[in-house]
Amino acid sequence: MTAPASTSVATPALSAAAVERFAREVAKYPVDQRQSAVMACLAIAQQEQGWVSARAEEQIADFLGMAPMAVHEVTTFYNMYNQRPVGQFKLNVCTNLPCQLRDGQKALVYLCHKLGIADGGTTADGMFTVAKAECMGACADAPVLLVNDRQMVSFMSNDRLDALIDSLKGQAQ
Repeated sequence: MTAPASTSVATPALSAAAVERFAREVAKYPVDQRQSAVMACLAIAQQEQGWVSARAEEQIADFLGMAPMAVHEVTTFYNMYNQRPVGQFKLNVCTNLPCQLRDGQKALVYLCHKLGIADGGTTADGMFTVAKAECMGACADAPVLLVNDRQMVSFMSNDRLDALIDSLKGQAQ
């Protein structure tokens, strides 16, 4: 495991509103178990910044009384936390074996080719990031992908992938 990157001057500190939300999450746990709110705090940081920066990890660690590396270990363990800026639409394609057997890898390759990026890459306009992901628990619906860590879409043939991309482009801000 690599250590978190040093705090970047370009990455702003989390807002007071985010820190207030941290406090509301911590209040849900016994006083001696405030570290239990680490995942909720990471989600709050990501909602505010679009990703979890090293500076956000440090703020969370300070707030929860944890070592920064312990927060970083949580960030890097779960694929729902973005460790670098991502596109407006993050598309995680399941490529575990059951999905592989039902064209999950082909869906990933198709999307990357269609958008002109490599696995893990972001389009030049900042609209899409595409990356393979671990099991999403919907093997019977393969190939599946997750949009922005919230919306699962299933049975993603090339035609359905084209329609999804078109739909997301229509929602772009």
